[in-house]
Amino acid sequence: MEYSHPEYLIDPEQLAARLNEPQLRIVDATVFLVPAETGYRADSGQEKYDQGHIPGAAFMDLIRKFSDTSTGLGFSLPEPDALADALGELGIGNVNDVVIYSSGHMMWATRAFWLLRYAGHQRVAVLNGGLRRWQAEGLTVSNEACSYPATAYTPDPQPASFVDQTGMQQAMGAASVCTVNALSPEVYAGTGEMSYGRRGHIPGSLNLHYDDLMDGGNFKSADALHAALSASGMLDAERVITYCGGGISATIDAFACLLVGKHEVAVYDGSMSEWVRDESLPLTLGETP
Repeated sequence: MEYSHPEYLIDPEQLAARLNEPQLRIVDATVFLVPAETGYRADSGQEKYDQGHIPGAAFMDLIRKFSDTSTGLGFSLPEPDALADALGELGIGNVNDVVIYSSGHMMWATRAFWLLRYAGHQRVAVLNGGLRRWQAEGLTVSNEACSYPATAYTPDPQPASFVDQTGMQQAMGAASVCTVNALSPEVYAGTGEMSYGRRGHIPGSLNLHYDDLMDGGNFKSADALHAALSASGMLDAERVITYCGGGISATIDAFACLLVGKHEVAVYDGSMSEWVRDESLPLTLGETP
C-alpha cells in the first residue's frame, strides 16, 4: 500500500533537487518543549536555526507570530486575517509551494502544516525526518540568515480543520465522531508524573500515541499507519477529532489520517490545556475511554 496523498510528504533528496525553484518557500518551524511544573514550557527554535538550517529556509515563529497570544494558552489558532498577515510577512503567497520542517520533533512541522491547511493553502508538504534526516543523508546546512520578500496572502479559511471547546463537548456524545487523545498512555490514563493540572482524558476518547505513528523520526509506512488508525476506529468514523496537551502532537495523528486518505479530521486547538481550566468539564481516569 502507498500513501493516498504522498504529496503531503517530501524526502530530503527530493527537496535538495528543488532548492533553486523561485516559487519554493522552505520554513523551519522548530520549537522545543521543556518540562514545567504543569505541562511543558515552549522554547523558540530560533537559536538552533541560527546554528544551521536548510539552505534558503526562513524561520517560522510558531510561538508568537503564528499564535494568538491573548488566550492565556500556548499556540492558540490565530484569526484568519492575522494568520494571513503572518504568512505574507514570512514571504508565503497563495502561489507558493511550501515545505515545512523541524530540527526537533515532527509535530512542529505538522502543526505548521495544519495552520496552512486551515488558511486554505494546498501547496504544502512536510519534510519527512526533518533536519536530522537531512543531515544524516549528508546534505549541507547553512548558518546564513534567510528571508523571503513579504507578500500578500488571501486566506480561504477551512474551519472544519479545527474545533473549539464547544465543538469538543458536542463531539463527546456523537456516535459518528471518533475522538482521539494523542498523548502517551500514562498521561491519557492519568497515571504518569506529567499532567496538565487535572489528570485523565476527555470522556469517550481513545488513545493513539503520536509516537506510535513514527519510525525514527519519519512517518511509518502507509500499511503501518493504516493498521494503527484502523485499530483505533479512526478510518471507519464519519469524523475524527484529535487532541493532546495543546494542539501540537495531535496534528501528528491528524496528518497521518490525511496521508492514508481520511480527510474528515479536525484538531481540538485548546486541547487539555484549555479543557482542564473549566472544573465543570469531566475527565476520565484509567485506560477505559
